[in-house]
Amino acid sequence: MIRDSKIWIADDEKGENIFMLPNMSNRHGLVAGATGTGKTVTLKVMAEAFSDMGVPVFMADVKGDVAGLAAPGDDSESMQKRIEKFGLAEAGFSYHGYPVTIWDIFGSTGVPLRTTVSEMGPLLLSRVLNLNDLQTDIMNVIFKIADDNNLLLVDTKDLKALLNYVGEHSSELAAEYGKIQTSSIGAMTRAIVALEMEGGEVFFGETALNVADWLTPAADGRGMIHILDSSGLINNGRLYATFLLWLISELFENLPEVGDLEKPRLVFFFDEAHLLFDDAPKVLVDKIEQMVKLIRSKGVGIYFCTQNPKDVPDGVLAQLNNKVQHGLRAYTPSEQKSVKAAAESFRANPEFDTYDAILALGTGEAIVSFLGSDGVPDIARKAFILPPQSRMNTISDMERNACISGSHLYGKYFQSHDPESAYEFLMRMGMTQEAAAVQEAPPEPTLPGMGNAQPQPQSQPVPAQQQQAVPASQPQESQMSKEEQKAQEKREKEKRKAMNSVGTTVSGTIGRELGKQFGKTMGSFGKTFGGNVGASIGRGLFSTLFKK
Repeated sequence: MIRDSKIWIADDEKGENIFMLPNMSNRHGLVAGATGTGKTVTLKVMAEAFSDMGVPVFMADVKGDVAGLAAPGDDSESMQKRIEKFGLAEAGFSYHGYPVTIWDIFGSTGVPLRTTVSEMGPLLLSRVLNLNDLQTDIMNVIFKIADDNNLLLVDTKDLKALLNYVGEHSSELAAEYGKIQTSSIGAMTRAIVALEMEGGEVFFGETALNVADWLTPAADGRGMIHILDSSGLINNGRLYATFLLWLISELFENLPEVGDLEKPRLVFFFDEAHLLFDDAPKVLVDKIEQMVKLIRSKGVGIYFCTQNPKDVPDGVLAQLNNKVQHGLRAYTPSEQKSVKAAAESFRANPEFDTYDAILALGTGEAIVSFLGSDGVPDIARKAFILPPQSRMNTISDMERNACISGSHLYGKYFQSHDPESAYEFLMRMGMTQEAAAVQEAPPEPTLPGMGNAQPQPQSQPVPAQQQQAVPASQPQESQMSKEEQKAQEKREKEKRKAMNSVGTTVSGTIGRELGKQFGKTMGSFGKTFGGNVGASIGRGLFSTLFKK
C-alpha cells in the first residue's frame, strides 16, 4: 500500500510503519526465506504498491499463485484479524485486483513471449544448449559469420542451416575464422534438436518482445503487472534462468540512462534466483554482476527471490540494498553457518540478536532493512508483513483466459510469423548454385567424325573392318565420356539431395502443425509432443512417397 507517498510494507513489533522509499527502490533488493514462510505474499504486497504508484512490474510465476494479483482478495476471519491488527481499514484497504498481462513462452497459458536467436546472443544461447568451452567459441564464430554476411538468425532452423553451411565449408572459412571442427558442429546441432524437443522452436521466432511495451501503463494509470507463467518452464532450470537473464539484458541494452528518479521506471522480480547462478560460468556471473550494478541508472530495480542469501554470489549480493529476510531453518552445521551469514548481512540492532530472530520467525514475519533517505541501510527490524489486497491463491482457467484475451498486447504477439532469414537465404543460394552448375555443364559428347549426327543404334553391329578403322584416339574419347557422365551423375545426386532436404523440411513443418492441432486437447505437453510426432510422420511419408 501507499502511505505518505511511501511504500508501506510492514509494521514492527511496536506497531510503527516500515516503509521502502520509492526513490531508493531501484537500488535492488532481496526477498529470502524457507518454503512456506511468506515470500510470495511479500512479493505481492510490493508489486501492488509499485502498480499503485504507476510503476510497471515483471514477475515470474513458478507455482501459479502469483496470477492471483489479477483478482480481488477473498475475505475471511484471519484476514479480518490482520486488517484490524494493522489498522488497514482506516488506511483505505480494499479487496481488488490489479491490471495484469500473463505471458507464456510456450503460448498455451499466456500471451506468447518470444525472442530471436540473434537477440539471445552467443553467450546466453551457449548456456541454454549446455555447450562446452570449445563449442561456445564456435558459437561466437557462427554469430560473427552471420553478422559479416547480414544473415538474420530468427529461429532454430536458421541456426541449424548456418551450422550446416559452416560445416560443409569449414576449410574455406578457416583462413578468416580459424579451424572449425565438424564434430563440434554435429554436437551443437544435436543440442539444438534436443532444445526443440523441449519446445525451444516455439519461443525462438517473431514477433519478438519489445521491452518498451512493458512501460505502457494500464488504462487507469496504474502500472501493468507482467507475469510470466513459469509452471512448465521451471522444469528446465537452465532455460528458465537464461530466459529471464535475457529479459534483464534486453532492459539493460534498450533503455536509456535516466539517473536517479523519484520512482523506478520498472521493477523486475526474479523468483528462484538460485537457478540463475547454478553451474554458471564465471564470465556469465561477471556479466550479471555488471548489469546489476549499471541497470540502476536506467531506472530499473531488480529483486531476487530465493530461499537462502548464499544462493546469490557475493558480488551480486552486495548490490541488493533493500532486504526482507523471512524465517530460515538450521538443522545442520552447514545450515547454521548460512543463517549466521544472513544475519551478519544486516546492521545489528541492539534490541535483539539477528541470528536467533531469523530462526524464530513465523509465517508472515521477517527481518527487514531498507535504504534510508541518505542511502544508508536501516538497522535490522522485526516486521509483520501486510496482507495483499488481491487474491492469495491462483485464478481459475476462465479468469486466466479473460485476462489473456483482454490484454492490449494480445493482438500484437499472439500470431507468429516466419520472416526471410538465414534459412531461406542459404536454401535459395544452394538452389541457385545447383541451377548454375547444370547450365554450365558441357554438351553431350558425340562420336568422332559424326558431328551432330546421332550415333548408330546399338542393335546394328559394326563390321569387323570398320572396327579396325576406328582411330587410335577413341579410348581417350571414351574415357572423357565416362568422366563427364560421372560428373553429371554427381550433379544430379546433389540436386536430388537438395530437393529432398527442402521436401523433408516442408513435410516435417506441415506434419508438426497438424500434430499440434491434434495435441491441443492435451495442453502444452500435448502440443509439443503432437507436433514432434507429426513432424516425424510427415517426414516419413515424404521419404516413402518420393524415395528414389
